[in-house]
Amino acid sequence: MENLSLEKGMFLVSEPFLPDPNFKRTVIILTEHDDDGSIGFVLNRKTSLLLNDVLEDFPEFPVPLYLGGPVEQNTLHYVHNSKFNIPGSKEVVPGLNWGGDFEVVRELVENGVLQPHDIRFFIGYSGWSPEQLQGELNDKAWILAAANGPLILMEEEEDLWRRVLKQLGKEYSLMANYPEDPRLN
Repeated sequence: MENLSLEKGMFLVSEPFLPDPNFKRTVIILTEHDDDGSIGFVLNRKTSLLLNDVLEDFPEFPVPLYLGGPVEQNTLHYVHNSKFNIPGSKEVVPGLNWGGDFEVVRELVENGVLQPHDIRFFIGYSGWSPEQLQGELNDKAWILAAANGPLILMEEEEDLWRRVLKQLGKEYSLMANYPEDPRLN
């Protein structure tokens, strides 16, 4: 595997036996990483809620909500295809932006321009204080992988953790098949 550095736009892939139930077998897109800390969103924790279940005054838009992480689960966040050029959004990787003017998102949905495959909504987020995430990487809690922006929005979350590990090569491909509880092997 190539030598990757911790920076925004990377995937954090939980190691197979990470004991924290918030992050068990998750893939996180890191949307911010700087001296103030890190922020990301779990890509493979779809909830049973739809966006319109939590936003009553939003145009009909049948998209699921994802649990972005354990922090501030009363907040709504989104990543989207950068082709929409939503003011105030931040590039994560080429083709993928985070956040931006929510009223513009609303208008794009109302006008039928923004489609469900162009955006993913999260309740809550994953956050780390300065140096905390690097410490977790040093403790081997996470595996770094390069992310592909447009594919993040199109990717089904089912088996995402396994698929990303398999793409990292032989050593990680073996990990993808580890049982959740090694005592049952």
